[in-house]
Amino acid sequence: MLTQTTTRVLEPSDLPEALALLESEPVENAFVTSRVQVAGLDPWRLGGEMWGWYADGRLRSLCYSGANLVPVCATPNAVRAFADRARRAGRRCSSIVGPAVPTAQLWRLLEPSWGPAREVRANQPLMRTERLSPEVAPDPFVRRIRKNEMDTLMPASVAMFTEEVGVSPLAGDGGLLYQARVAELVGSGRAFARIEDGKVVFKAEIGAATPQACQIQGVWVAPAHRGRGLSESGMAAVVRYALADVAPVVSLYVNDFNIPARAAYRRVGFREVGAFMSVLF
Repeated sequence: MLTQTTTRVLEPSDLPEALALLESEPVENAFVTSRVQVAGLDPWRLGGEMWGWYADGRLRSLCYSGANLVPVCATPNAVRAFADRARRAGRRCSSIVGPAVPTAQLWRLLEPSWGPAREVRANQPLMRTERLSPEVAPDPFVRRIRKNEMDTLMPASVAMFTEEVGVSPLAGDGGLLYQARVAELVGSGRAFARIEDGKVVFKAEIGAATPQACQIQGVWVAPAHRGRGLSESGMAAVVRYALADVAPVVSLYVNDFNIPARAAYRRVGFREVGAFMSVLF
C-alpha cells in the first residue's frame, strides 16, 4: 500500500499536534520545544517557520527553519522532504543543528548547494542528569546575574561565543541581537556566574527550558582561572539551581574533542545519552 505524504508550514491551529510530537523526546527537543511553548507556531513570534511532514494524514516529523535549521523526530523520508524545501528556499540559517543521524543526512543532501560549511562538528555528545553528584560540591559563589550586571557579564559572554563558535557575536548588527538574547536570559533568572574583583571568572546559562527538561549552554571559565576546578563546582551550582527551579532533567551537548569538559561533566553527574551534530556557516 502506498503511503501518502506531504510537507507544509505549520499554522497556529497545528500547535497541539506539534507539541505532542516535540514532547515525545523532551531532552533531544528541548531547544525547539521551549521556543514553541513560548511563541506558538506563528512565524513572526517564533522567529522562523515550523515545517511538518505528514504520512497518512498524521504529523510524523518537524523541522524548525529560523536562525538555525533543526530537524525534529525526523525520519529519513522526512529529511529528504525537508532538504528539498530548504534547497528551494535557499540558505537563510547560520547553522544546522540537531540529533546527529538526521542532521548528518540533511547536510549530505544540502551540502552540494549550500556548502562548503565553515565548520562541521559531527559528534557532540548529548548528556543529561537528574541529580547532583555527591563528588562535587556546588560553588557557593556562583549565583544568578542581576539585571544591573549586564555590563559585567557581556565581555565574558562575547569571549565565550567567540571561542566556541569561531566568530564574534558583535559582527553584523554590532551585537544587538546577541545582547538582547543575553538580557533575556538575565531577565528570566537563567544566567549564572562567579564574579571576582568585578570580573566574571565562571559563567553558564540555562538556555532552553521546558517543564520536562532544560539545557545548559555558554559554559565558560576565564583563561587565567582555568585549572582551578571552577568548571566542575560552577556546573554543580548551576545544576542545583536548574533541578530546584526549572526542570527535573538537565542536559547539555559538548564537542567530542573537548575531553576535559566531558570528564568534568561526568564528575558533576552527567551521562552521555546520544549525540548532536552542528554545521556552522
